[in-house]
Amino acid sequence: MKCPFCSYEDSRVIDSRSVENGVSIRRRRECPSCGRRFTTYEKYEETPLVVNKKDGRRELFDTSKLLSGLLKAFEKRPVSLETIQNMAHEIERELRLKGESEVSSREIGELVMQHLEKTDQIAYVRFASVYRQFADVQNFMQELQRLVRNNDEAAGKEQKE
Repeated sequence: MKCPFCSYEDSRVIDSRSVENGVSIRRRRECPSCGRRFTTYEKYEETPLVVNKKDGRRELFDTSKLLSGLLKAFEKRPVSLETIQNMAHEIERELRLKGESEVSSREIGELVMQHLEKTDQIAYVRFASVYRQFADVQNFMQELQRLVRNNDEAAGKEQKE
């Protein structure tokens, strides 16, 4: 790696550590010529993931848009930023594990809903109200009733065990 200070053609790695849940490596380097230290990041090259939108448009998958949507859903909820960021990375990882270069916005939305329902039901309802575009209060109530039934079923299973 070329030194950014003196342009010497080589550098020595002093320290390496995994960052971003093992997705990239942070390396501290030292130039043998000028002695200055600098940091580099190494990350594997991902194939682009294209999102097919409802209106037929196609755009590149953007983790920051996913994270923004999650942050809105979790606003004023007792969930740490780290948990939300990990959720965004996990959703992206699951999408990439499918091995397809294109994914529909519907698939992304359903995956987000699955993660939200397991983590925080208020955030789930917030996201669902925007994602599912409830036409009226009746549709909203049906979703809430489904959540309550699932909670009751889960509680019943726990009591049996």
